[in-house]
Amino acid sequence: MVIREKVEAIPQREAAGPDPVPDPIIIVGTGAAGNAAAEELRRQGYRGRILMIGPESDIPYDRPNLSKDYLAGNAPEEWIPLHPRDFYDEKKIELLLGVRVTAIDPMSRTVTLSDGRSLSWGALLLATGAEPIHLPIPGADGPNVHYLRSLADSRVLIERAKGGGRAVVIGASFIGLEVAGSLRTRGVEVTVVGPEDRPLARVLGPELGDHVRSLHESHGVQFRLGRKPASIADGEVRLDDGSTLPCDFVVIGVGVKPRLELAEGAGLKVDNGVVVNELLEASAPGIFAAGDIARWPDPYSRESIRVEHWVVAERQGQAAARSILGKAEPFADAPFFWSQHYDVAISYVGHATKWDAIEVEGSIAENSAVVSYRQDGRIAAVATIFRDRESLEAELAMERGDAAGVERAVKETA
Repeated sequence: MVIREKVEAIPQREAAGPDPVPDPIIIVGTGAAGNAAAEELRRQGYRGRILMIGPESDIPYDRPNLSKDYLAGNAPEEWIPLHPRDFYDEKKIELLLGVRVTAIDPMSRTVTLSDGRSLSWGALLLATGAEPIHLPIPGADGPNVHYLRSLADSRVLIERAKGGGRAVVIGASFIGLEVAGSLRTRGVEVTVVGPEDRPLARVLGPELGDHVRSLHESHGVQFRLGRKPASIADGEVRLDDGSTLPCDFVVIGVGVKPRLELAEGAGLKVDNGVVVNELLEASAPGIFAAGDIARWPDPYSRESIRVEHWVVAERQGQAAARSILGKAEPFADAPFFWSQHYDVAISYVGHATKWDAIEVEGSIAENSAVVSYRQDGRIAAVATIFRDRESLEAELAMERGDAAGVERAVKETA
C-alpha cells in the first residue's frame, strides 16, 4: 500500500501537446531497455540527437544468450550483438562505450561522465540494469571465482570450460541452473549448491522445481541443496555443514540487485528500484526509467512491481521512448520471461511473488503443461512447457485486464 501511494504521488504527464520535442536524449545503459528505446525513438521519427552511454566496451548484445546457447557452444559470438556497429551509425545513434555516468543533475539537466565531461540533456532515460550480488564469504573474490552478467564474463567462462574439469555453481537460480546446463554441455562436471530444498521453487513452485532438478540430474548435474557456502579456497568450496566440494572453478549466481546509485544521487524516488508512474516517468521532470531498475504500477496485479526480465526491459524501453516524445500510452504489458534447460523451455507470464494454490493442466513430466499460480481467487501468473498458444492467450488477456480470459486460456487445453 505504501508503495502504491508513492507511485501515485508522481505527477502524471499530460497528453501530447505544445511541449517541444526534447533534444538531445541521453540513454544511460546499453542493455535491452536502452537499445530498444533508441531504436523506438528513430522508429517514431525522432530526428534529434541520441546518445547511449555504458561502461562496457562491447556494442549492445543479447544478454540472455550469455548463459544459454553462447555459453553452451551452440551459438557463435557473431550472433550475440543485437545489431552490427554500422546500424548505429546509420541510425545516428551515438554510442559512448567504456565510460560511466557518475552523476545526474536534474536541475541543470546535465550528466557528468567518468572521463570528466559534462553533457546536457533534453530528456534522460535511466536503463542502468542490475549487477550480481556478491557473497560476503572468505575467498569469494578469488581468481577462480566468476560471476556471469556481461559478455566479457561469458568469454572468461568459455575459456575456463575448454579444459573440462569440475565446477561448483553457487545458487540454484535461473542463471545458476542455465550456467550449470551450459557447462555440462561443454563436458564440465557440475555441482549446484543452494539453500533451498528445491531449485526455483520460490518462483515456479514445487512441481516445476522438482522437474527442473530432474532435467539437470538426467544430464549429470549434482545438487547439494539445503546448504550454503561457508568459504572458497583454491580447489574447493567448504559448505556450512563442514563438507567440501573439490573444484577447478566456481560460478556464483545468487541473484542481482538494481543499480540505483545514480538515481539515489539525483534525489529520485527510490524503493528497491526507481519508482515510476504508468508512463515510466521518474519523480523528476524529464527523467524516465526502464528495465531492471524500474518499479512501475502493474495494472493486472494491481501492485507496484520490479522485474528482471529481458523482454520486459525491451518493451519498457520502447514505451519509455514513446513517453519521452509525448505519446501518452500507459505501460500495460504483462511481464514475460523464458528459461532454457537443455531442450526444455519454460515460459512464464504474469507476476506472482506468492500464491494460495498452484493448478496444473497437462503433464509436467511429459513436458506439456500449463501451471497456474492463483492468488486471492484469481490467476496471477502462468508458466507453460511447450504450450505457447496458452501462454500467449494468457498474456494477451492479462494485458486487457481480463481475468476471465486468463481462466479460459489455461483451461482450454487440448
